[in-house]
Amino acid sequence: MPMEIKEKHQKEIESIIADIDCNRDPPCYQSEFKNLRKAQDTGLENFINCSEDNPTAALCHFSLSFGERYLCKCPLRIYLAKHLDI
Repeated sequence: MPMEIKEKHQKEIESIIADIDCNRDPPCYQSEFKNLRKAQDTGLENFINCSEDNPTAALCHFSLSFGERYLCKCPLRIYLAKHLDI
């Protein structure tokens, strides 16, 4: 985990990971959040926008198709976007 992530965030992130069932074995966590695609906070509590150039969004069971876009409902990705701006 990157050094810049404070201990309070580290504990919350570990708790989120323990509770989610990711069909991809959280690659974002395994890469220390270096391989995250861009996401945009929608202002909604439980969703963020997946980046438009994400060809694998349809394969993720946390994504929801919304027209030509995908919304992400991954609790870990939402936490990172909303609390750490990553």
